[in-house]
Order: sequence, then C-alpha cells, then structure tokens
Amino acid sequence: METSEHAPNRLAREKSPYLLQHALNPVDWYPWGDDAFAKARTEDKPIFLSIGYSTCHWCHVMERESFEDDAVAELLNRWFVPVKVDREERPDVDRLYMTAMQVMGLGGGWPLNVFLTPDLEPFYGGTYFPRDQGFGRPGMLQVLPRVHEVWSTERDAVRNQGAQLLKALAAHASVAPETVDRRTLLDRAFSALDRSYDAEYGGFGGAPRFPSPGNLMFLFRRAAHDPASRARALEMALGQLDAMRAGGIHDHLGGGFHRYATDDVWLVPHFEKMLYDQAQLAIAYLEAWQLMRRPEDAAAVRGIFEYVARDLTSPDGGFFSAEDADSEGEEGKFYVWTPEEIEGALNVDAELFMKRYGVSPAGNFEHGTSILHEAESLASAARAAGLPEDEAERRLAAARRRLLEIREHRPRPHLDDKVIASWNGLMIAAFARGARVLGDSLLAERATRAAEFAWTRLRDARTGALSRRWRDGEAGTPAQLDDHAALALGFFELHQAIQDSVWLERAVAMIDAAVARFADAIEGGFFESPAGDDSVRVRMRSDFDGAEPAGVSLIAGLLQRLGVLLDRDDWRDLARRTFDLHAGRLDGHAVAMTHLLVAMDLDGPSRHVVIAGDPAADDTRALMTEFHRRFLPRDVLLVTGAGAARESLARLAAFTRPLAPVEPKATAYVCVNYSCRLPVTEPADLGALLDAPAESAS
Repeated sequence: METSEHAPNRLAREKSPYLLQHALNPVDWYPWGDDAFAKARTEDKPIFLSIGYSTCHWCHVMERESFEDDAVAELLNRWFVPVKVDREERPDVDRLYMTAMQVMGLGGGWPLNVFLTPDLEPFYGGTYFPRDQGFGRPGMLQVLPRVHEVWSTERDAVRNQGAQLLKALAAHASVAPETVDRRTLLDRAFSALDRSYDAEYGGFGGAPRFPSPGNLMFLFRRAAHDPASRARALEMALGQLDAMRAGGIHDHLGGGFHRYATDDVWLVPHFEKMLYDQAQLAIAYLEAWQLMRRPEDAAAVRGIFEYVARDLTSPDGGFFSAEDADSEGEEGKFYVWTPEEIEGALNVDAELFMKRYGVSPAGNFEHGTSILHEAESLASAARAAGLPEDEAERRLAAARRRLLEIREHRPRPHLDDKVIASWNGLMIAAFARGARVLGDSLLAERATRAAEFAWTRLRDARTGALSRRWRDGEAGTPAQLDDHAALALGFFELHQAIQDSVWLERAVAMIDAAVARFADAIEGGFFESPAGDDSVRVRMRSDFDGAEPAGVSLIAGLLQRLGVLLDRDDWRDLARRTFDLHAGRLDGHAVAMTHLLVAMDLDGPSRHVVIAGDPAADDTRALMTEFHRRFLPRDVLLVTGAGAARESLARLAAFTRPLAPVEPKATAYVCVNYSCRLPVTEPADLGALLDAPAESAS
C-alpha cells in the first residue's frame, strides 16, 4: 500500500531523515521519549522498538514490506506502543539494545527490532522481519501475535527476564582494571593481523570486507616505531589500500569509498557512502603518502576530499552524514554502466575506458551492468590502445570527467543531510591533516568552516552544552562521548594545520567537557553516554572499535597526547587508568580496539617541535613543511607567532614562553620532556633532528 494514502503520524514533527521516512506509515509511531513510555505504562503494553538509519538498505525493505502494510500496522497499533529511533542520533539507545539482542543470541544489525516491557527492559527481538515468514525468517504477522500471547500469559516471567538481562548488561559495563604490558598487547594485535591477512586480495578475514581503517593506522605506527616489523606492516596496510583503491568499493568517477565490499576481491560494494568512512580513509591514505610518497595515495585522498566538498557539504560548511545505496528502488543503479552507455558517451575512447575499468557486455553486477574497477593496469590498457601511458591517462581522466558529468543527471540516491558532531569532528581532522600534509590551504579553509559551524551551531554558547545533531536550522539530541572526543580531535588537528591557538583552546574545552560528563571517577575510563537520562537504563562502555572509532579510543589518545603537551598530570593519569581498564579485555582479543591501540602507542618517546616565528612567513613555513612531510604520529608542532598569539600559546604550553627566534630567522626547537635541544634555523638541520630517534632529542 502506498504510504501517501495515510495521514502523517507523530514522526512528521521530527528532524531525523530516518524518522521522517516513516512519517506516512500506517503504524502509529512514537519517537523515543516520555510520551511513548507513559502510554506503555498506562495501557500496560509492550513497546515495539525499531532502530535504523536513513541510508540502511534493509530498513527500506522492511518498511516497504511491513511498516507500510495495513495488516501489520493494525497489530502493532492494537497490541504495542511502536517507537522509532534513528541510531545515528541515539547511539546510546542503539548500543544498549543491540548488546541485549546479542546477549540473548538473537543477532545484531539493522533494522534492529526489540520488544521492551513498559519499564524499557528488552525480552525479545531480531533484525529484519518480512511481512510473512519465509526463507528461514519469521514474519511480522507471525511474530506479533506470538509476542502478544506471551505478554498476556507469561507477563511476570517476561518482566523478570528483562530485568535480569539489564542487570547482566550493567555488570558487563563494570570492569576491573588490569595491568597488562602494553607492548604485549601491541605485539598480539600485530600477530593477529598478520595471521588474518589475505595476501591474494588484500584485507583481513573474509567477506564481507570492511575498510577497518583502525587496522591500517595501527600498522602504519608499527612500521614507524618497530624496524623489525616495518616491511610486513607496510605490506599489509598498503596491500589493503591498493586493493580498495582499485576495486569497486572505490568510486572511480566521483571519488570517495562505499561502505564495504560484499565479496573477497573488493569488487561488489554495498553502495552506501558514509561520512565517517571518508574521514578515516582520507587519514589512512594520507599516512601512506607520508610514509611512501606514492602519487596514487595522494590521488585517492584528493578524490575523497573532492567528493565530500561536492556532495556532502552544507552551504554553511558542516558535513552531511551519508548517501544511500539505492536510487530508483535499486541498489547501485546510480553507479553502474553498460557498454552502450560508455560508447554513447566516449566514442573513440570507449574501448580504452572499458578495458581499464572492466565494463563488458556480460557485466559484473545485476542486469548486465558493470561496476567500475581497475580491471587492467594502465600500462596494459595503454598497450592495447596503442598509446603511451601518459596519453592514455590523459584520455582516461577526460573520460572520467565526462562520465561523472553524465552521472550527475541520473536520479541521485537519498542524501541524509543531518550534521552529526562526531562524524564532523573526524572529517575536520581529515581535511586539516590533508591541508598540512598536502600543503593545500583550501583544505584548511574547509576544515575551519566546518569547525566554526560545529562550535557555533552544535554548542550552546551560554552553557557550553554540546548537541549531537544539527538539521534544518535546529540542534538537538544529547551529545555523546564520541561527539566531544571527535570534535576535540578535529580542533586539535586544525590547530596543527593553521597554528591558531584558539583551536587548541577549543580542543581543551571539549576534552574538559568530556571528562566532566563521561569519566567514571570510581572505576576509571569513560561511559559512552551522559548521565541523567532515565530512558537509558544502563550507561554502556565501548569495548570495541566498530565502523567508527569508539569515543573512549579517541579521548584516551587526546588525554595522552595533550596531557604531555600541556603538562596536565590529571589527563595523563586518566589516560593511564583508561588503558588499564580496557587492557584485560584487549588481552584476549587485541584487534577489537585497534584505535585504542593507536592511542596506547602515543605513550612512548615523543617530541614537541616549537618553531619561533610567524606562521605566515616563508622561513617559518619552510620549517613547518619539514615537519609536516614526515609521518611522526607521536610528535606535536607548535608555532609561537608573536605578540598576543605568542602569549596565548604560552598560557597553554608554558614551556614555549622562553623560546625565541634567532634573529632574523624563524627558529626551531626540538623538545622532549620540556627540555629543548639547541635551536636550528635551516630546514635541513631540522630534518636531521626529526629523523633521529626521539629518545636522543633531549
């Protein structure tokens, strides 16, 4: 039944694109909140909680099959209180009930559908339910009557089961710290990745293949800090990056990467595009560029930045969340091609393009269409066309531009245009890192606009309270740990790029707010959600890095790095307690939190490089470039500036106050433990100091 035949339900008043997608369902949906909970208690009905997000393919399928169906809606409305949650706005709710389903052995994924008591205790659920049972899956028309019957006849048992499950989840969130040698954890993670690496196709484990950028960042640090592991670490990290860049998971026309590959060879993606993937992969390719200086890595990064700037940036500078996999009711239709389309667009260069990017009459996807991928090397395609490689690449570049222009006239996938604080923080960090590594001031401008947007639109100037989501002129929903931590990271990376101490001050403000709202003063570590929300029955901790880095992984790294830089013993102690709290869990499965291992790696020999000079002056910038071109993940750059800027920095990092230029040149000091070597003024001399082991810098 078409949803347009139904009057809008309560979700029509919401801002979330996902909730608005369900605003014309015949289901009498409530948003998560007191109205729904009060109705459930008053009428003594279970809550049917359905969690998803706006670019979720199977969420769309379940909506069409079940939530737009009058028979399903009638049962939901009669026996339950139906509640919709956007997991991207309320990750705390999603995290709690996803964990509950996994503990009950009911699987996990989205859409997530959970039955709750009126006291918000989970007792049954699952993921995708079709309208009718089939293919081994129960259907909504069978599940709903059965749950209603159990609730009607076994209510006390159901309530007891839900209460016991919440107690178990609360116990799971309570962890005793353990002292485990961090080097041991890092070694075990490296060994685990070594064992699971697929040398034939690149990546770890089997299909589906996710980008897992935390693995890559961990390996790059292993390469930088452990000479014995360097060759193997680079082989694994670069092997995956190369496979992804060549594969169908990479958008070869528009830039950026799809969500994951459904196969072992990185060819057939789930075509959804997420902002957080673009941010993390941009950083991974930038780190590869710093280590290896391969042009293809810089090109992949620029493709990501061009995509985000073109398709995921709001007029005000904030970054949108995602693009759907589907268009015109089919997954991937926006991205795939037939030989006839290529020939009609490119004429004489069609054969060259189709050979290079694997477009064939048989196709490699549905309905005889082809997903673009690097099926042949540039050299092979050029030879077949009888062209020099540089001429072949020039023609291919023109062909890519032409096909992108044509593709822009196709019906586009749905854009989720909400601005999420944490994802914006990651993307700000990526643009800022790109600005300094690639020497591109335009990237710094994009990072600055987005950072100003986050600081002014997502943060209450009067109270300092941070919101997680902004959309359609309104900020809302409580910020989580990852929002504070990711924005702090973005502000810090922006400071590293443009050396304006206001961004260091704002990073400090975000970290202080995170500590105040999320730190566990009793057991150590951090909760992922704020206190004070009675609807979240258990405040959960993250014990793994998923598609996004856990908030605790980000905040621990910031506490360690900036705690040393700014001489904050309280931060360094909290970082240590956080590492110890998670060490026991990581001891058994270290690769569960590779982003946290990246944070742990910061607890090693590090340097503070202070350049006394004007950030806009040529001699200062020459010294800055010498720092930025190297991969120095433990080191921090500070440029003093002059006058008020110099004093502002000195208030944050007092050890910089006496460090002055050796007139008339900008001057670099390499410092360890606030003790600095003799100053240098020539970039080559600074480079020599930076290339020496960090231990010898003091």
